[in-house]
Amino acid sequence: MTSFASRHIGPSPDEQDRMLKTVGYESVDDLMSAAIPGSIRWHQGLDLPLAASEAEVLGELRALAAQNRTLVSMIGLGYHGTHTPPVILRNVLEDPSWYTAYTPYQPEISQGRLEALLNFQTVVADLTGLDVAGSSLLDEATAAAEAMTLARRSSKVKADVYVVDSDVLPQTLAVLRTRAEPLGIEVRVVDLTAGELPEEYFGLHLQYPGASGAVRDHAQLVAKAHDSQAIVTVAADLLALCVLREPAAIGADVAVGSAQRFGVPMGFGGPHAGYIAVRKGLERTLPGRLVGVSKDAGGAPAYRLALQTREQHIRREKATSNICTAQVLLAVVASMYAVYHGPEGLREIAARTHDMAARLAAGLRTGGITVEHAAFFDTVTAVVPQRADEIVEAAAARGVNLRRVDADRVGIACDETTTFSHLRDVLAAFGVPTHVDEDVADAVPAGLRRTSGYLTHPVFSSHRSETAMLRYLRKLSDKDYALDRGMIPLGSCTMKLNATAEMEPITWPEFANVHPFAPAAQTQGYRRLISDLERWLAEVTGYDAVSLQPNAGSQGELAGLLAIRAYHHERGEARRDVCLIPSSAHGTNAASAVMAGMRVAVVACDELGNVDLIDLERKIEQHADRLAAIMVTYPSTHGVYEEGIAALCAKVHEAGGQVYVDGANLNALLGFAKPGKFGADVSHLNLHKTFCIPHGGGGPGVGPVAVRAHLAKFLPSHPFLSGDAPVGPVSAAPWGSAGILPIPWAYLRLMGPDGLTKATATAVLAANYVAARLREHYPVLYTGSASLVAHECILDLRGITRATGVTVADVAKRLIDYGFHAPTMSFPVAGTLMVEPTESEDLAELDRFCDAMIAIRREIERVAAGEWPGDDNPLANAPHTAAVVTADTWERPYPRSVAAYPAGVDASAKYWSPVRRIDDSYGDRNLVCACPPASAFEE
Repeated sequence: MTSFASRHIGPSPDEQDRMLKTVGYESVDDLMSAAIPGSIRWHQGLDLPLAASEAEVLGELRALAAQNRTLVSMIGLGYHGTHTPPVILRNVLEDPSWYTAYTPYQPEISQGRLEALLNFQTVVADLTGLDVAGSSLLDEATAAAEAMTLARRSSKVKADVYVVDSDVLPQTLAVLRTRAEPLGIEVRVVDLTAGELPEEYFGLHLQYPGASGAVRDHAQLVAKAHDSQAIVTVAADLLALCVLREPAAIGADVAVGSAQRFGVPMGFGGPHAGYIAVRKGLERTLPGRLVGVSKDAGGAPAYRLALQTREQHIRREKATSNICTAQVLLAVVASMYAVYHGPEGLREIAARTHDMAARLAAGLRTGGITVEHAAFFDTVTAVVPQRADEIVEAAAARGVNLRRVDADRVGIACDETTTFSHLRDVLAAFGVPTHVDEDVADAVPAGLRRTSGYLTHPVFSSHRSETAMLRYLRKLSDKDYALDRGMIPLGSCTMKLNATAEMEPITWPEFANVHPFAPAAQTQGYRRLISDLERWLAEVTGYDAVSLQPNAGSQGELAGLLAIRAYHHERGEARRDVCLIPSSAHGTNAASAVMAGMRVAVVACDELGNVDLIDLERKIEQHADRLAAIMVTYPSTHGVYEEGIAALCAKVHEAGGQVYVDGANLNALLGFAKPGKFGADVSHLNLHKTFCIPHGGGGPGVGPVAVRAHLAKFLPSHPFLSGDAPVGPVSAAPWGSAGILPIPWAYLRLMGPDGLTKATATAVLAANYVAARLREHYPVLYTGSASLVAHECILDLRGITRATGVTVADVAKRLIDYGFHAPTMSFPVAGTLMVEPTESEDLAELDRFCDAMIAIRREIERVAAGEWPGDDNPLANAPHTAAVVTADTWERPYPRSVAAYPAGVDASAKYWSPVRRIDDSYGDRNLVCACPPASAFEE
């Protein structure tokens, strides 16, 4: 039987031999010995279970899933049962054309997912009533934290107090406190039912409905806050906003929340699409990504990421957020749920959910049980003195999970999946009559009922039949380029195989339908899987402890730096607040350091792209006893195994600092080196890169943080798992995006220690093969020992641009005509392309890419020779759409065939960009971030 590793690794043994000859080595072992510094080389193998077959691994995951008990969840607190329409489940969540796509930085080949994200923004903006919504954040709690820092930089009040509603979701409060403390913000929890606010505060956070279920009229509080020049954030339930007055109607400046109950399974806490929306005037302070409408070279409307200069690799140490990712795949699901149901369907779901809660409340009252709040949407809090534990246990015995608020109160949340049978079981647990068939009055006061419309754009009323919905999803996915079409050779982002066997378990009900706060006894399968994964990740990295809580690499960075900060504080060295960061680092590093309360000092790189150890010594001496840490990516962001990494670690440790090795490029180390063994103290890992969680068009991601033993006590905690801890949570759920952890678990089991090691070596071989083939056409900017690169190489086009005027953007767009997604543009060096082929692409695909790049170089030579004008050639005009090359008029100095089918392109498998090159500056000058009218697309 063919092993899984041989299917995951693209080049066959014969192909690898041919690649080795091109690179100039006899064997992969020889190549790796030459590439990786001997001072960090690990020779003892990996202590992991041996590789298993797909059938065996799926059987093991079935056994783990069976250990999870999927009771009816009525716990609430921001996580609810929902029905994912099967047409969306099969054709988005389980479809590789959606889940293997990359972040839409190349908008011409991302029009489908950009339209879906624009739909998401429109849903959020319409339901909140606010002007501009982002294209998703990581979860509700981190969205609330982003709103807090947005309020601080936008408010004219200089106070450090942030007021939080005492009815806030507990996990949101915990994340707010974690994020506030390093920034010197005081989170002050206030019971707002009396309407009293402090004298000075820069922002106010309201929960709507509250964690208790209460629905309150906050209009006077908002007015009072505005009188104090504070910024008001309302954390609102999107489904509730289908029947409740929208936040904008009471003057909210910001709204945050989760789109989970719009068709996204609970997944033991995630991944889910958080959301943020703001009033006009705050749109340019939004964290994260924003989809906007621009126009292409022909004047047609086209979608793109707007205001991309806000990305953290540009703002660096001046950043106010380290968010550089989103939850795109889940935002797409939520947006399509709204498209599928339309405004009437959503209103009906919301009304039915509320009706179930009202019937439950009526039944409790009839049975003599006090219901705490008269006004509510979906959550009822029952007052049962000293009986809460008894009732929760009785309900669980009937297959329903309730929430124990305290010894005297029980919370019960209804949702889209709630039935009369569930209500009867709950009432029986309370020991009261179970009649729920009679109609009851609703519990939303007239003044809080929504009167405004929403989702009036035709997209939300045009796809009522399943046929129409299916075709709409297909139409959008056909516009996009994802891994199911071909290679995505992005440096720094590791776009490799997301095997179907790894993906399959995430939609199994036993994994998908589990509430993150379900009792431990009901989640033994998840806990075993999590324990396995933590242990295996510690083994492959050489660390002692791992937290899977961070739900993105940026949050893993923050968690690691917070651990370092807490370590210094406990040792009485709070003065240590300087973080050294190489000039080549990804911008999130500097942003995370600032968020962790540190000051950034930049360390120079030498002409070979390595950290300049002389400048490092200078910076260490300059900051002396204030040095907290250094953040260094290894292999470097320049794609090089730096020889001086062990010396760097030793120098920082000698000065009393800690070493943070960014694990973004861990896929070039697995089996060959362990950061925890060559001097690092902490790393975050990108499971969506090294361990095969799919990019999903720009999210989901998981960014676990791994530490040596002395930092273990400072890993993120969670209020539902532990009491007081040195560091609070960085994500809303205890294990972050637990719903996708079966993917890396399966990958590690399928590959085994030998497969992982082979994958690393093949990735390095592939990168050096590409570098060797392209070096004579495009200079390779940085190399390490023996002129080798690591897992990626940087092609330098700056000389070409100076000589010919052809830019990296021209080459990137021309690659679309050849049937490729472009490599990473102008990062980490402007005017370059960073290429990462990964281990999953076979030799034919690697050669197809190299041949395309060489053919483009010949096209550049024709421009240089004056054969084609500098402003009218196949590169300047790329990408060429089908409409352009089939138009009646063709006045270009090159033939249509060169435009449409350049050298080596298979006409039968041609990918056509749906739009021409997009005008970025026009989109930023004319910011439109919601669905444009259909008339905008008329000829």
